[in-house]
Amino acid sequence: MFTIANGIILKGQDLVPSRENIVVDEGKIIEIGKESREGKIIDVEGAVVCPSFVNGHVHIGDSIIKDEGYGLSLSEMVRPPNGVKHVALANATDDELTQVMKESMWDMVNSGTTHFIDYREGGIKGVKLLKEASKDIPIKPIILGRDDSFYGDDPNLGKVKVAIKKLLKVADGIAPSGFGEITEEVAELIVSECSKQGKISSIHVAESESNQIESLNEFGKTEIEKGVKNGFDQLVHLTNPKSNDLDLVSKSSSNVVVCPRANATLNVGVCRLNDMLDLGIRPLLGTDNVMLNSPNMIRELEFTLKLMSVYYKSYIAPKQLLQMATTNVCRFDVNNIIQKSLINEGNFAEFVIFKSFSKNPYLNICNRCETKNILYIINKKCNV
Repeated sequence: MFTIANGIILKGQDLVPSRENIVVDEGKIIEIGKESREGKIIDVEGAVVCPSFVNGHVHIGDSIIKDEGYGLSLSEMVRPPNGVKHVALANATDDELTQVMKESMWDMVNSGTTHFIDYREGGIKGVKLLKEASKDIPIKPIILGRDDSFYGDDPNLGKVKVAIKKLLKVADGIAPSGFGEITEEVAELIVSECSKQGKISSIHVAESESNQIESLNEFGKTEIEKGVKNGFDQLVHLTNPKSNDLDLVSKSSSNVVVCPRANATLNVGVCRLNDMLDLGIRPLLGTDNVMLNSPNMIRELEFTLKLMSVYYKSYIAPKQLLQMATTNVCRFDVNNIIQKSLINEGNFAEFVIFKSFSKNPYLNICNRCETKNILYIINKKCNV
């Protein structure tokens, strides 16, 4: 048992700041209060105690080729099966992949991340490889699998359905690359089977302008419209929405993940984050491909804070931005797959304690802090 004392804690879903103490016993928060004190006292006078980060979208397997292919197009880099990433993954050994995934997970842990949602290549084997790599690391991967049988203009739907069911026995959900690689029949199967089993269906949409144009020309619908109408739980990117795309998302049950640094690296645009927030959409923030960016959420937060200011010529609310990296995930985790805890009594202790540089706790983290300014990381698996 120990007490984190005299910090500014960001409590609950809305990250309400309060100067209180947190008592932790056997990995759970058992008491929060100004006078609460039990066990070992860890005095963090004035520091900011924030829920640990969730990396809402990452491809950890391509840690194998960091910074390779820089300057290539989106399709050249990541479109299956011949993108730079997929060729590298096909040529890597299991031991090589395991080692680089472990390194990237430790990078996440040391910069305050306790959960990440991974788009996992390699079918069942790929899912099991990540599970094995993560078992001794204090982080929870939410693994969304995929299978090569999904792809092509005329897939065998019987084989696709079997592959989905097999994947869902080991994975937390299914995540094909995008609508440019699968038919709507495959999309329907993925969403239906995931829904039946209470697991996550996710897909990239509107990452590039060309993706949207191709979708409109071929189907008369945008990728975002297809994602919503097919009922995917999670839509990633939405960098290039058309007409009423965002309004459609705001009225749906689909969750959104944005990845501003990856979009910038690939020259595909700037996500319309302020517009999303104005419509009541509460996205998650992700770092995307490790081959493009470090999986450090602190870097993602600062980049996004300033990019939105330049793009919109107005400020994004730093509190809403920090929620994208911490507590927004709790809004859509209806089946408790992710199991991310808020700073509330009775919840698992999963928080990061940052050195304080300013009176604004949200900007302190998004604008001032670096990994070296983390004083403690409290995790339900262990204390780092």
